[in-house]
Amino acid sequence: MLEMRPSCECCGGDLPADRQGAYVCSFECTFCAACVAGPLAQGCPNCGGELLPRPRRPTAKLERYPASSVRVEKPAGC
Repeated sequence: MLEMRPSCECCGGDLPADRQGAYVCSFECTFCAACVAGPLAQGCPNCGGELLPRPRRPTAKLERYPASSVRVEKPAGC
């Protein structure tokens, strides 16, 4: 099951699990659409992998299968 991290590792912006706009690599590094289209140029700065849209978790499932609350952010940004 995806961890569904709550924020962009680059800018720290919120990425709710039940909304579109998050991108992940195969290691679940998580970024917002603006950072993916801008400074990241569609590539993960951590592993070099491709970034693809993260699926949404239905709101009704979040109670039983909550998203992570751990924020992973790069101290210097991207």
